[in-house]
Amino acid sequence: MKTIWHNLKEVLINTFDYLGLAWWVEIVTQNPRCTYYFGPFLSSSDATLASKGYIEDLEIEGAQGIVVNVKRCKPSNLTIADDLGERFDRKVQPAFGGQI
Repeated sequence: MKTIWHNLKEVLINTFDYLGLAWWVEIVTQNPRCTYYFGPFLSSSDATLASKGYIEDLEIEGAQGIVVNVKRCKPSNLTIADDLGERFDRKVQPAFGGQI
């Protein structure tokens, strides 16, 4: 059962995220060339603590050249694959001007 504090913390995180005041973990890898965002978090210490697990997961998957930043931001994309030259949630545009 969720505690009152847990419910309040979720509301605060969502509010902070909406306002762009939440903390996020930004992880950039050189191989594959990707940028990942994990969050949102209420504090930088919460984000820093959680980043250890994200780093471990990426290392297990073989990622190399990992750089971690904990910062306040409001990412519009959670994963950006630079080596593919695209963002994963990019809107697809029709090649001949028609509507999808």
